[in-house]
Amino acid sequence: MRLTGKTAVITGAARGLGRACAVRFAAEGADLVLVDVAADLDEVPYPLGTAAQLADTAAQCREHGSAVLTIAGDVRDEAATAAVARDTLARFGRVDVLVNNAGIAAPAGKAVHEITEREWAVMLDVDLSGAWRMTKAIVPAMLSRRAGSIINVASTAGLVGYRHFAGYVAAKHGIIGLTKAAALDYAPLKVRVNALCPGSVRDDPTVEGRMLSEIARCLDVPVAQHEQTFVQAQPMNALVEPADVAAAALWLASDDARQVTGTVQVVDGGFTAR
Repeated sequence: MRLTGKTAVITGAARGLGRACAVRFAAEGADLVLVDVAADLDEVPYPLGTAAQLADTAAQCREHGSAVLTIAGDVRDEAATAAVARDTLARFGRVDVLVNNAGIAAPAGKAVHEITEREWAVMLDVDLSGAWRMTKAIVPAMLSRRAGSIINVASTAGLVGYRHFAGYVAAKHGIIGLTKAAALDYAPLKVRVNALCPGSVRDDPTVEGRMLSEIARCLDVPVAQHEQTFVQAQPMNALVEPADVAAAALWLASDDARQVTGTVQVVDGGFTAR
């Protein structure tokens, strides 16, 4: 029960890694604020998390005894992120952990010169600026208590390049830069900031993930074959499981990592070791 007495805010919590982290944190004793846009975006060519999926995540967390607040909010909107902070403090009086997980994998599948202004803007606005806005909204409550852990979910795309994913790669590289700069800003006040870089994560149906299949679609890889295709690039001959990423996030959130800040925790089965 490493998070007993702590309150965690998790964005992109309706499904996928957000749900995996939320349920694991609940099992470890945390109370939770679960945030998701819970609607589709015109610029994103696949369905995003829904209000029903967000409610399902919350229900699974409550089964572990957690108090849960759900918020439909868009990390592109500064007023919405400020409202998350306000509602969190009104309900729980504190915030100990922020997991900046909200993100999109597409629009993608194009060479750099083919990306439109709108496609570039939405990718950076969600995947990079969204984490900045949430940090900006939440961190004052952490600084006032001189304690807190911020976990920015990046990707191996924050460490290496991927063909036809320039916007995503740029955003995730930016997340790592944001992490390092924020870690130095807040270290004197004992607020830790770390990045988490998952590799190819299996679309586990229990968390309703679909990120890997959408990446495959952008690369014209047949969905029925996409897992086998991605496994071929994995030194450990297996895809990363959502539970693997949630376990790493749990460690970064807990007091076990109290001297860990400004780091990049990679969970990729050795992909970036080559």
